[in-house]
Amino acid sequence: MRQLGVFGWRRSLRLRLLAVGALSILIALALAWAGMTLVFERHVERRAVAELSVHLDQIIASLDRDPETGRVNLSQTPADPRFGRPLSGLYWQVESDHRTNADPWVLRSRSLWDARLPVLQDDLADGQVHEHVITGPLGASLLTLERMVQLPERLGGTRVRTVVALDRADLRAATAHFARDLLPYLGVLALMLIGASAIQITVGLRPLAAIRARINAIRSGTASRLGSDFPSEVMPLATEVDALLTAREGDVVRARARAADLAHGLKTPLQVLAGDVDRLRNQGETAVADEIQQVATSMRRHVERELARARLAAGVVDSRCRPAEVVRRVVNVVRRAPDGARLQWDSAVPDDLTARMDADDLTEVLGNLIDNAARHAAGHIRIEGAAADSGVVLRVLDDGPGIPADMRSTVLDRGVRLDMASAGSGLGLAIAQDILAAWGGTLTLEAAPSGGLAAVVTLPVRQAAHEQAMRRRGGTP
Repeated sequence: MRQLGVFGWRRSLRLRLLAVGALSILIALALAWAGMTLVFERHVERRAVAELSVHLDQIIASLDRDPETGRVNLSQTPADPRFGRPLSGLYWQVESDHRTNADPWVLRSRSLWDARLPVLQDDLADGQVHEHVITGPLGASLLTLERMVQLPERLGGTRVRTVVALDRADLRAATAHFARDLLPYLGVLALMLIGASAIQITVGLRPLAAIRARINAIRSGTASRLGSDFPSEVMPLATEVDALLTAREGDVVRARARAADLAHGLKTPLQVLAGDVDRLRNQGETAVADEIQQVATSMRRHVERELARARLAAGVVDSRCRPAEVVRRVVNVVRRAPDGARLQWDSAVPDDLTARMDADDLTEVLGNLIDNAARHAAGHIRIEGAAADSGVVLRVLDDGPGIPADMRSTVLDRGVRLDMASAGSGLGLAIAQDILAAWGGTLTLEAAPSGGLAAVVTLPVRQAAHEQAMRRRGGTP
């Protein structure tokens, strides 16, 4: 698997989707956390207002006249003990309306100690309740509930402003505790949602893995098209790839046809030149004959090289063939030639052996190897084939003089011939090696058991090497 670098996530669709999904989840949960905290704060504040309203009703109901002093007081103090604890954060206060009472007075809870609530002097109708936020003792922010009440005649008939206040720090503390308690649950929820997102991304990208597997199958020769069993979002891509493969096969057919036309168009002129060379030699025009032969040989080399390159460029990576059939065709042709008619032929290539290579390319390779073996063999040629871990191994063995070990790599070079008296351009082994290299195979020369030469062809199981070799050569795989 390809390792991702520092910025590898930018080239990984899976990581990008996961990163965006995780970021979206975290943002959504952060907004949810803020929203739930705000809702809880308002809920706590509403509960506090309801509690203050109960205290306010109790204080108003407890207003009475002291029989000894005749002043208004509370017949019963509120039951909440915080009213009796100094600076507890819960306070009450009752004061007469100075605008309607010539002798103003104030009643306060013990919790206020010697402080006084700075109530707003707003106009309130009888029984009307106002809610305010004021600054209380020690600069505390207080949530205040106040009501203006008209006392009965027995209590003096004056209007009094009754106030109950609660320190908002208690509300903020409750909200803060709620927010902290909520964080672990949101963290677990975030992990679960990110995990679910990762599973969703994996399932969603599975068709892309299926396309990759189909493309590998096409490259290895086990399939020819992607097919149509893909989701509707991916199906247009598969359709375009299949259309491209179809168009490419048409290009391959046309390229092979052009290569064949070129071969047929140039073989006859070259044969005419070869006949002219022989006639000139017979007439004693040796110098002219040598010059024409040199030109013809150069032309033949270029033609054979370009034909081989055209065939390689048009190679189909999903091609397969049976080497036994190719061997039979090549041997039937070579044994009709003078060099092949005098030899004994032996083939040990299994009929069920399959090679990942185009049949015409393998015919070109084996044709060159078997033709070389026929020219140099003393009386016997054996062709063997077998499957191996590395792929398919074919061996062409002759009983000729062989090639010295230090010269075997040299003869694979283009245009090199050890026997200058024999016919040929010296391109056969080099072209065979080029074709095999393009298909990811190799050609090696070894000593045969009979003392002659063994040409060993190794073809890979998969055809990925074909594309790599063609890219290195600047061709189209």
